[in-house]
Amino acid sequence: MAIDRKELEEFCEQTLSETDFSSGPGVPGLGRRITGKVRDSYLDPEHAPGRRTIVVSDRVSCFDRVVGTIPLKGQILNQMAAFWFRQTQDLVHNHLLEVPDPNVSIVRECKTLPVEFVMRSYLTGSSSTSIWTAYEGGARVFCGHSLPEGMHRHEKLSAPILTPTTKALHGDHDELTSRAALIESGAISEAHYDEAHAIAQRLFAEGTRFAEKQGLILADTKYEMGLDERGEILVIDEIHTPDSSRYWRLDSYEKTLSEGRSPAAIDKEYVRLWLGEQGYGGEGTAPELPIEVRVEAATRYIAAFEKVSGRVFAPDFEAPVPRIRRNLGLG
Repeated sequence: MAIDRKELEEFCEQTLSETDFSSGPGVPGLGRRITGKVRDSYLDPEHAPGRRTIVVSDRVSCFDRVVGTIPLKGQILNQMAAFWFRQTQDLVHNHLLEVPDPNVSIVRECKTLPVEFVMRSYLTGSSSTSIWTAYEGGARVFCGHSLPEGMHRHEKLSAPILTPTTKALHGDHDELTSRAALIESGAISEAHYDEAHAIAQRLFAEGTRFAEKQGLILADTKYEMGLDERGEILVIDEIHTPDSSRYWRLDSYEKTLSEGRSPAAIDKEYVRLWLGEQGYGGEGTAPELPIEVRVEAATRYIAAFEKVSGRVFAPDFEAPVPRIRRNLGLG
């Protein structure tokens, strides 16, 4: 990575924390805004039917809460998601149409399935919904899967498992669930769940294979899916980014495991662990992220992009809002 930390410190002053490209009387825009934890979506059925514009902000979410911003994070996530959508387009169908700006993707509009499909290969994690938290607390059945006695933190599971969560509304917590509970509740049909499970397995297998080639372990990840106008399931949102995935360095995994230490990670776990050290676990107001933490997180995101994709990350340090307006033809 050739980006100077001083540049990242300066860019902390103009991170993309909020977006408002909504249409209004006499004001060109992208339509109606839908705000998410990290992504803001825009719908304009009259002028762009069947399409959604996604603007990826620099917000960082931990414990299902937005806790601040990280410079260039939106550009990194958007471009890594685009990389993976293109990398896997012959394996599974996805919603990506074009990337007109470093922070923006235009995608096919889909009806989101109300489930986050979380694939796991390791007994790890630190959040309230992590498999390690449950196991450490004595649970031996997790999201419908039986777990053996005597396992240790960060140990590899006998096979990857799908551990679904409900997809919470903005500001709420995702909840652990299972195939049986989701189908019984009517949240998703048996056919849709099983098809989505098969898609998640194919993606995770490819992500695992590609990560190993890059000297990494893809420990776990989450996928989101939706139905297009024909009822076909498409992968949406993001694939294998540092926000949705946990990557470890392959060359040091066995050593850290034998020493009882956490594997060297290149994901947002750094921010989550820093918050945990301050006594924050998702309740109340999060402590403000210091500049040094934000810059360190940015360097890790950039390193993750380059290590995972094998490509050099080229940042755009132009002020994001006017750049996005220009690139999307909003004046």
